[in-house]
Amino acid sequence: MVIAAPSSGSGKTTVATGLMAALRARGLRVSPHKVGPDYIDPGYHALAAGRPGRNLDPWLVGEELVAPLFLHGAAGCDVAVVEGVMGLFDGRGDTGFASTAHVATLLDAPVVLVVDAARQSRSVAAVVHGFATFDPDVRVGGVVLNRVGSDRHEELCRSALAAAGVPVLGAIRRDDAVATPSRHLGLVPAAERRAEAVAAVDRLAALVARSCDLDALLRLARSAPPLGGPTWTPPPPPMTPPTPGASGGRPVVAVAGGAAFTFGYAEQVELLRAAGAEVAVFDPLRDTRLPDGTGAIVIGGGFPEVYAAELAANEPLRQQVAAFPGPIAAECAGLLYLCDELDGQRMCGRVPGRARMTSRLTLGYRDAVALRRSPLTRTGERLRGHEFHRTAVTYAGEPLFRWDGGHDGYGDPGVTASYLHLHWAGAPRLAQRLVSSSRSPSVLR
Repeated sequence: MVIAAPSSGSGKTTVATGLMAALRARGLRVSPHKVGPDYIDPGYHALAAGRPGRNLDPWLVGEELVAPLFLHGAAGCDVAVVEGVMGLFDGRGDTGFASTAHVATLLDAPVVLVVDAARQSRSVAAVVHGFATFDPDVRVGGVVLNRVGSDRHEELCRSALAAAGVPVLGAIRRDDAVATPSRHLGLVPAAERRAEAVAAVDRLAALVARSCDLDALLRLARSAPPLGGPTWTPPPPPMTPPTPGASGGRPVVAVAGGAAFTFGYAEQVELLRAAGAEVAVFDPLRDTRLPDGTGAIVIGGGFPEVYAAELAANEPLRQQVAAFPGPIAAECAGLLYLCDELDGQRMCGRVPGRARMTSRLTLGYRDAVALRRSPLTRTGERLRGHEFHRTAVTYAGEPLFRWDGGHDGYGDPGVTASYLHLHWAGAPRLAQRLVSSSRSPSVLR
């Protein structure tokens, strides 16, 4: 089932995360998914379901891969919960492409509409009626009322919705105790507040379990017809084997992790392994050296601006990354870490540029063209990505990518670095290129 809403801020994450955890507490194997290019919500989904949260984005991977990726993530599970993005019909630009409704139709899945009932009663029925009838291909199977103020308020809303013919599957009272802290890009990632995040997910599970009809929600999920077609699997490595690693086996790809680098799609690591790599995670906040035998580095997204002083203080690792002779793939937070400096703090100096926090949010899908060859790109190649940041980089030199209305990034034979978040399942050649170009330990010494 797909958990959607008329708009952002209605309570989708509360309901979806709580529902995942509540169903898991019943002994069910729950597959967690998120529509769109989000990294933070899937982190909470993973805590709730006990398995990786996975994204479903037709823009980043193509419509034809949404169902196969869903089947890959849901393999062996009893129920799948898909949290939507923004309002139900909000897609790319002024279209419905990559919207929650789009993904629901690609999965042929029923929709649960989460409606913020605060400051309204009978009008809830008009809102739900509009969403339920707007697109005949989207099946709204029920409603969860959020921020209900009292028994009388709930009674009025339920009565109005009964007349509209849409079942109410839950009514959640206002509860400030389940609030999750936020900052400049949304919720604070679960990985940065592990103990508190676990407790928050437990509270959400209890809230949804006592406020929603779990049996009715499960019946709705079971009403989804069988989803045919292939299941996505990472493609095998190319015919030419990659350079062996330190033990003579698989080459080592070091992937940045820890509190400053929490953003990454689960399929990226699966693709690297399928391409022949051993994946080793390192923490730029704490580790003073790269993993043994590192032949390539991946530095994904996150919040280095929050940890700039700590990253700067880890000079041994910064120097090692700066001098690393193998290929480096960095996006957004990784780009900032590779720059000369971030908010006046010294970074790795591998990318000639200075980064700083700004008050402006840069957000949107990009259809980018690579202007030169780098570890991941080939000149003239198109890649679809997504930007989401409040920082800016002043580069020295020409950009790596260009798109309508913009450009960004730095590329050379050893580095691919830009603000673009890429979903490698949509371009598995990226993993294969990185692994095949990884440097052997003898070269690194």
